[in-house]
Amino acid sequence: MSSTSRKYRRTARTGLALVPLVALAACGSGGGTDASAEAGSGKGTISVWAHQGQKSEAAALQNAVKSFNSSQDKVKVDLKLIPEADYTKTITATDAAKLPDVMEFDGPTMANFVYNKKLAPIDTYVSAKTMDNATDASKAQGEVDGKHYGLGMFDSGLGIYGNKKLLDAAGVKYPTSLADDWTAAQFTAALKALKAKDSDGKTLDLQESGGYANEWGTYGFAPIVWSAGGSLLKDGKAEGALDTPAVVSALKTFQSWKTYVDPNTDGNAFAKGRVPLSWVGHWMYPAYSEALGDDLVVLPLPDFGNGPKTGQGSWAWGIGADTKNAKAAGTFLDTLLDDANITAMTTANGAVPATRTALAKSSLYKQGGPLQLFADQLAKPCGDSDITKSCVAVTRPVTAGYPVITSKFSEAVNSIYGGADPKSALEKAARAIDQDFSDNAGYKIP
Repeated sequence: MSSTSRKYRRTARTGLALVPLVALAACGSGGGTDASAEAGSGKGTISVWAHQGQKSEAAALQNAVKSFNSSQDKVKVDLKLIPEADYTKTITATDAAKLPDVMEFDGPTMANFVYNKKLAPIDTYVSAKTMDNATDASKAQGEVDGKHYGLGMFDSGLGIYGNKKLLDAAGVKYPTSLADDWTAAQFTAALKALKAKDSDGKTLDLQESGGYANEWGTYGFAPIVWSAGGSLLKDGKAEGALDTPAVVSALKTFQSWKTYVDPNTDGNAFAKGRVPLSWVGHWMYPAYSEALGDDLVVLPLPDFGNGPKTGQGSWAWGIGADTKNAKAAGTFLDTLLDDANITAMTTANGAVPATRTALAKSSLYKQGGPLQLFADQLAKPCGDSDITKSCVAVTRPVTAGYPVITSKFSEAVNSIYGGADPKSALEKAARAIDQDFSDNAGYKIP
């Protein structure tokens, strides 16, 4: 993988917060919302914070700000870029009164920032046109108790990339859409069939090299839980949702795949043809497409009984709870979230556009495009609680306690993959999550 591809993968793994999220849970006084946001005059200078991702993303954002500032003289944006590795920690450590008027945040951190009175609802300040044009999946990520605290420029999704040449050589039939998805048993059978044609028996990439006790462990493999009919949290509890017999069985199947997995220490297992299947997200498309060309196919994750599922969610934009000029903040967000800026940003990072109109026009994600599957999945959002068989894209739990959920679940995934008993590992994670929620009064946001 080239250095450019490495940067792309690191930055565009959207929504996979690469900071210690668990640290957020203990921050701030909590328990309230909306703080002291004031509408203000709608004029003047507003401060904006954003994470500094790959160069092309930063350039797209800087261009959007420059264009906005030059297009009118009522509102001026003062943009501050903060290195991605420090970004969430910076917001967490900064008092609400010192936060900017507008700030970007990684989706799963939103509820914690709401809980700690650092974000205000945006419904009053962005236009109805902006809100209506946002995809349902984007709105689901940004909603707490009926109010929206964030909207994204782009979204994310998971799938299985396949090497058509190697699949055909092994006589493996593969799904072409959500409608003919593999079951978990069929996916396992495909791995076995591919192994018979493979020199070292390694036929699958699961992005193993960094381990799973991190946000990739949750984002990448929580879909197994959801597809098995379980949940990371249901009605404020993990016990009875995360550790059901069906989820235990599904994670046991996941554990059984390890024998087929290439450790992928060089990041090239799929791109160089060592494995015919790679379980990862949209962010790997540029590198994989360049390497395989017409032999690249994109498949949904396998169905464990409750329909195929994917994670979703990414960086989003909101208004600081202590702003004195929320009207001006909303004016800027209306422009930032228009199709021109979203198209420029998603061209820069390859992510899924988070507005209906930009998505429909995207050469990658439109109907008939090479990544249509990701758009199809996001068109069937579940939110974070009503995970039915008919929906596909699931939002990670929108709760201030998410840092603890992802920490304990990803630890369980990592230990199960390493050989631990799935039932014991999931029960341990569920107990730890529930104890933390009990200690923090369920992280209720009034």
